[in-house]
Amino acid sequence: MNHDRMEGNWRQFKGKVKEQWGKLTDDDLDVIAGKREQLLGKIQERHGISKEEAEKQVAVWKDRNPTDFFERY
Repeated sequence: MNHDRMEGNWRQFKGKVKEQWGKLTDDDLDVIAGKREQLLGKIQERHGISKEEAEKQVAVWKDRNPTDFFERY
């Protein structure tokens, strides 16, 4: 998949991420740029939770909002 399409998909996807984890800033989302490990780290940092809890939240959220975004990039 080309880089332009990936960026477009992330722009759409990041709105959903921000709805779920409201303490994430636009700058955080720019740093995350579709990378799962970056997302987990920023959730931990902004919400003051453990890595395990962040992973659990992302897994639950993914189950409710099926997407293959992280698997593709």
